[in-house]
Amino acid sequence: MIEILNATELAQAKATGALVADILQSLKNRTTIGTNLLDIDRWAAAMIVEAGAQSCYVDYAPSFGRGPFGHYICTAVNDAVLHGLPHDYTLADGDLLTLDLAVSKGDVAADSAISFVVGESKPPESVAMISATERALSAGIAAAGPGARIGDISHAIGSVLSEAGYPINTEFGGHGIGSTMHQDPHVANTGRPGRGYKLRPGLLLALEPWVMADTAELVTDADGWTLRSATGCRTAHSEHTIAITQDGAEILTLPRRTQP
Repeated sequence: MIEILNATELAQAKATGALVADILQSLKNRTTIGTNLLDIDRWAAAMIVEAGAQSCYVDYAPSFGRGPFGHYICTAVNDAVLHGLPHDYTLADGDLLTLDLAVSKGDVAADSAISFVVGESKPPESVAMISATERALSAGIAAAGPGARIGDISHAIGSVLSEAGYPINTEFGGHGIGSTMHQDPHVANTGRPGRGYKLRPGLLLALEPWVMADTAELVTDADGWTLRSATGCRTAHSEHTIAITQDGAEILTLPRRTQP
């Protein structure tokens, strides 16, 4: 299913996107050495409930998971990259943490992810990998607009990631979003320009470049959810929800505030 949102729905999408971004920013500000992943999950739950919104994850039970997910946010540490199930783990200095959050409010969902290094130690390889995903995300957004094709976005993202030297996995990527979290079209993190679905104003897309330092192969944890690099290398993931407009693309998941 591919949804095209009307003006009222787009206004709600902007509000939901800002809420997602604000929660992620608050969680990043509160996270430090000694923070437990379960604390992050509880903080996210409290902010979602306080906002009168709903988590897209608690009851999420796709065919590839061991559902339902049962938590409010994905927390992936170091070699974990996608669907990180919050568990009893205390963050250490230099850990690379990815927070991935999807929330629905007013029957419209928004989805975003950020990666950052915890504490004072900033391993250069981790910083470079995070930067590559952020640059790829910016390139993908720049390639989006009315009349462009999904392949144009995929090509823009993949070009940045490949030039940075990272292998690219195509099993999981970006996706359409709207009344539900995951919709068509699929947006692979590499592809050929000029191919695929033609973008129209009112379409929402969640673009999410992610990479693993030295492999494109994933393995699944015993929890049935958390996806890790097959080699144990570190990973990074950046994501925004965007709306296709008459003039280009608008990022919906930018924070309105930065305080905890």
